[in-house]
Order: sequence, then structure tokens, then C-alpha cells
Amino acid sequence: MNIIVCIKQVPETTEVRINPETNTLIREGVKSIINPFDMYAIEEAVRLKEKFGGKAIALTMGPPQAEAALREAISMGIDEGYLVCDRAFAGSDTWATSYTLAGAIKKIGQFDLIICGKQASDGDTAQVGPGIATHLDLPQVTYVKKVEEATATSLTLERMMEEGFEIIQTPLPCLITVVKEINEPRIPSLKGMMRAKSAKITALGQKDLDLDPQSIGLCGSPTQVVKIFTPPQRVGGQILNGEPEEVAEKLVKLIKDEIH
Repeated sequence: MNIIVCIKQVPETTEVRINPETNTLIREGVKSIINPFDMYAIEEAVRLKEKFGGKAIALTMGPPQAEAALREAISMGIDEGYLVCDRAFAGSDTWATSYTLAGAIKKIGQFDLIICGKQASDGDTAQVGPGIATHLDLPQVTYVKKVEEATATSLTLERMMEEGFEIIQTPLPCLITVVKEINEPRIPSLKGMMRAKSAKITALGQKDLDLDPQSIGLCGSPTQVVKIFTPPQRVGGQILNGEPEEVAEKLVKLIKDEIH
């Protein structure tokens, strides 16, 4: 089973900075980590590869520093890493990102399964995985919490829902997005870290991919951030002390006084 796992390097929460001119995240020079949900995607790709054979490839789009995320994925058991990197891709929204990654997947070639994390911590849209499936015209199953069964032609999956779960069978090739309940990511072994250090990372730029120049980067992004601002700091307020019943009565009185 040949698997492509799409990952993203995201800023650590305390390190988020915004470019005031483009209203996009500043990624260069910012301390970053692999998107937490993508760690579960990496682990599931490695587990499926270990069980059924084949190859697991990690794919990411970002600045040159995103190579570190690919090397970490390789240290966990991924076989190869591809970095989609070009200034022409900067500022891409979820549509342009999924379009570009779909082009990279076509370039990589044969695959049976694409795995993505549920969503990215710096955007929380959960749109890129489904977007890739749409651009590649693939069946997709989101919020997967368990791979029940796998054959050469299909997967049987347990999909998390707001209340309970559902069992879905889908033909291969397909794309799935996974939730944290699916597994527990492994800690890289010393052997894995040594292999990752010397592994070759393949870079793909605009000239390497058959993409419409008007559909990538900022100019190819239908959605753009118009304004970013920090909400004003709250002032005043008070702490209510006492037993729960007493605090509740005080709170109700304050609300009533505020209304009237």
C-alpha cells in the first residue's frame, strides 16, 4: 500500500506573528512544530505501511524551514519527503493550498491512500484535506478514528460523529482525515533520527508542477484576510465570593441590574 501523508509545519502558539501588509502568518524564522493532528496521520501511515507493505511518503508545502517537519516524519518511519516550496505559493488560502498539493501529488505519482490530519492548529478550517480530494476527484472520509479493515481495493473505516460513529467502506484510492483518537504517535528511534538526518528531501517548485499560475498563491486565493486586530482588553469586572447558591443569586442580581 503506497501512502501519501500531507503534513503542515505550524507556528508554536506563543510564536504566532502576522505580516501587517499581507495579513498572513509570518513563517520564516518562527519556531515551528508539526501540526499536532498531522502527527496522528504520520503514525497511521507508518502503521499501515508496516502491516501491508509498500511505501509512505510525507508531503508538505511551506518555506525552506518546513524541511525540518519532513525529517521528523522520516524519523518516525516515513520513507520519503517532498517539500513544495516557491515564493509563488506564498499567501495561499485553503483552496489554493489544496490545489497546489493536489498538483504535487499528481507529480509524485502512484498512490493508494492519502492521509491528512483533521485540521491545522493555525487555521482550524479542516478544508485542505477535502479540498485535495476534490481536486483529485477522489472519494473522501473525514474524522476517521479507526481503520477497521483494509484490502487491496477498499478500506472499512470508523468515522467519528457528534453522537456516536458510523462505519464506512470506501474504494481505493481515497483520502481520509484522522482524529487524535485513531492512535498514539510513536517517539522517533535513534536509528530513525539518524536516517532522517541524511535523508534526501525532494523540493518541488512552480516550474515542477503543472499548475495554473492564476490559481496559486495570493492571486489564486478566493478568500483573503481583510483586517486583523486585537480585541480591546477588558476592564472592570468583579469576583463573586461565597457558597454556590449565594454566588448564583449575586450573579442573577447583577445581570438584572445590567439589563434594567
